[in-house]
Amino acid sequence: IDLETLARILDYELYNKQWFVTGNVNPIYFAEEFEFQDPDVKLKGIEEYARGVYKLFDQKTSKAEIMSTEVNPSISPNTITVTWRLSGKVNIGPGLTIKPYICYSDFTVDEQTGLITFQEDRFDIPQWDILLSALFPFLIGKVTSAPAPEVEARDVSMPNVRALQQKSKAGKGESPLDKILQLFGGK
Repeated sequence: IDLETLARILDYELYNKQWFVTGNVNPIYFAEEFEFQDPDVKLKGIEEYARGVYKLFDQKTSKAEIMSTEVNPSISPNTITVTWRLSGKVNIGPGLTIKPYICYSDFTVDEQTGLITFQEDRFDIPQWDILLSALFPFLIGKVTSAPAPEVEARDVSMPNVRALQQKSKAGKGESPLDKILQLFGGK
C-alpha cells in the first residue's frame, strides 16, 4: 500500500488505541530493527517501547489525543508525522501531572518493506518548560507556557483495506503490509 494509506491506517489505530501512552501498539507495523528516540530516551524494539510507555504514563489519566497523521516529505520522502496532544500524569516519584503540550512523532517507513524502522518524538515546548511545569504548576502561564489547547474530536475511520489488499496482490507477492491488511478483513 502507499504511504498515504498507511498514514490513514496509523491515524485510525492511534486515535483509537492512543498507544503513545497506553503501550497498546500493534507490532505488525514495525520492523524488527525498530528504534525510538526522543530528547531523553533511546531504545530498540517495539516491545521495549510499548512496555516503557505503559510504565511511564499513568493509565487512568494520560491521553494521547491525535490531531493529525500525515505524510511529511519535508523531513524525508518516507516519513509520516503524527501531531498529538499529551496530557495526564507520569509515574515518577509520587506521580507528576503533565501540563498538556503538543508532540510530533516522525515515523520513518522502509521503502522496501513498508514497515516503520524509526520513530523520533519532538515537542512544541522546551524540556525545561515541561519539567518546571510538572514540578511547580503555579508557574504555568506565568514563567512557563500555557497548556496546549483542547483537541476537537474527529471522525476517524479505517480505510477500505479489503479493496486495497486485492489491488496490492495483483501480480505481486505478499509483502508485510499485505499481512497488515489481512488483519482488517482481507483473506
